Formats: sequence, structure tokens, C-alpha cells
Amino acid sequence: MVDLKVYAPFAGLLIFGNIENLILASQGAVAHVDPIILSVLSLIAVVIWLLMGTYGTKIAIEYADYIEIVGGVAIIILGIQSMLEAMGM
Repeated sequence: MVDLKVYAPFAGLLIFGNIENLILASQGAVAHVDPIILSVLSLIAVVIWLLMGTYGTKIAIEYADYIEIVGGVAIIILGIQSMLEAMGM
């Protein structure tokens, strides 16, 4: 059985990363990207993140605080960028 306490430091990135994935997918829909291509690319990205998260956590657990900060900043920057693009700025 997997001990979920090991992954607790990454919970914020997991939640906000999924929100960011939804934002990027909606940007693709607004840009009239082919839905099949968008779906396939989204699934590929999710599988890559799953593999990186599963195996990378074992390696990076001691750097969890730094990863959380860098990931949070990246999510905020991408969110602001997508909002500015959506408003036409």
C-alpha cells in the first residue's frame, strides 16, 4: 500500500497544476485547435506528469519546499499570461 503522506508536500502543485492544465486546454479550445489533437496532447502531458511525479518524488522529496515555490511561481505566471491573452492584451 502506498503511503500518501510522502506526497503531501506536493499537494498544492497537484491541485494548481490541474487547474493550469484546464486553463491551457480552454485556451486551445478558444484558439479553435482540433479537439482530437488537443485531447491527445493533453493526455500525453498528463501521463508524462504522472510518471515524473511518481518517480521524481522519490528523488526530489528532500527539495519539496523549493519545488513547491518554483512550481507555484510558474503556475501564477502561466495563469496571468493566459488571462492577458484571453483579454486580448
